[in-house]
Amino acid sequence: MMANEVLRGLRRGRRWTQRQAAERVCAQVRAATGRDPELDANWISRLERGAITWPSGDYRAALCAVFQVAREEELGLYPKGLGEPAVNPRADERSGFDADTELSSRLARYAAETNVNAVVLEQFDADVERLSQRFVSRSLLQVVPEIRTVRAEVFRLLEGRQHPGQTRHLYVIAGWLCGLAAHASLDLGDRSSASTHARTVVQCAEIAGHAELRSWARSFQSLAAYWAGDHGRAADLARAGREEGRGPGSGTIKARLLSLEARALAAGGDRRNALRTLTLAHEARSTAEADEPSGIFSFPEAKQWAYTGTTLLTVGGPEQIQLAITASNRAVDLYQAGPERERSPGDVHAAHLDLATAYLANGEVEGVGTELSEVLDADGHTASITIRLRKLSALLGSGPYRDAQSVLDLREHIHEMTVRPALVSHPTEPR
Repeated sequence: MMANEVLRGLRRGRRWTQRQAAERVCAQVRAATGRDPELDANWISRLERGAITWPSGDYRAALCAVFQVAREEELGLYPKGLGEPAVNPRADERSGFDADTELSSRLARYAAETNVNAVVLEQFDADVERLSQRFVSRSLLQVVPEIRTVRAEVFRLLEGRQHPGQTRHLYVIAGWLCGLAAHASLDLGDRSSASTHARTVVQCAEIAGHAELRSWARSFQSLAAYWAGDHGRAADLARAGREEGRGPGSGTIKARLLSLEARALAAGGDRRNALRTLTLAHEARSTAEADEPSGIFSFPEAKQWAYTGTTLLTVGGPEQIQLAITASNRAVDLYQAGPERERSPGDVHAAHLDLATAYLANGEVEGVGTELSEVLDADGHTASITIRLRKLSALLGSGPYRDAQSVLDLREHIHEMTVRPALVSHPTEPR
């Protein structure tokens, strides 16, 4: 058993104790997997003594991240199968060049070992694309079990051996799948689970060096912060998605991030910057390329107009409210004109609720009832739609028409819908 002087030197160079190194590895594993590993100073000691030469995949990835290296070999780690150079009684009769050649040959054979190939990765890419498209208009009960199954298979493969490029590819796939899990959790109102999934997406993006995945993760975190009522953080996270690393990429993600930032700024009372950022969002769409993957990870034009309507409505004032009505109607029209598989019921409902709110601001109670009927007759709803309905009910109850029978009936209908369990028949990204 040979001591791992490489790892010991890296730790000492950072002036960490073995306990401090173990704590950092635990934190990294927790962020990446959600598990709480029981690693302590003794575990680090065993690694440095050579008692453990090849820990599990999650632990190796965490060690690489903690010590900021690209490969396990840079930590002095190796599988038992590769092993230390065997002691040969006749080694002194062989040249040093022969010994080096044998070691290189063994390393080449080891480096060629992998538990995936191009076909497997291509199939996983296709699975992510299919699931992200189905998530837009299918029931959670239909898509979540398969998301869980595919994600578990990717995690299992990551615990094995791949070429570095294949490992990075698997982390990108794992990141998108965790993004789908985050969507499902937030749709059901489980913000804690959604946050855990989102942090894992960020970790996968960092490991893979994938700009688009990292930017999308920030957009989702911004979304979650907005629905938690933390509008300042929502704006900051959307801005970070555009500014971190190599930027947001070439798809529609930049338009999404700017739209999220504009909506959050408006909700926080910064009306001038909200309108300025909203203009930048529409400019960004003019240069956007196609998204990969598409589906729930894309930002279609209809969704952008729905965001625009919400932002203008929040800014307020007669002129902006009229523009909000135009934007929300355009969102509904675009969704209705598009293919049914791309039609997001939750986004359509949100646009109708924005229209109802705008009509209420104009004193058009009949228009409120018309728009609400498009939402109240639906079979299911997301957590964000429930929040919107409750806000609209509060506005109805505080307005000059609060005692009108039609308003009382609407509020009663809203109450009946919002007290139901949030079982989502047609989930979508919370808007």
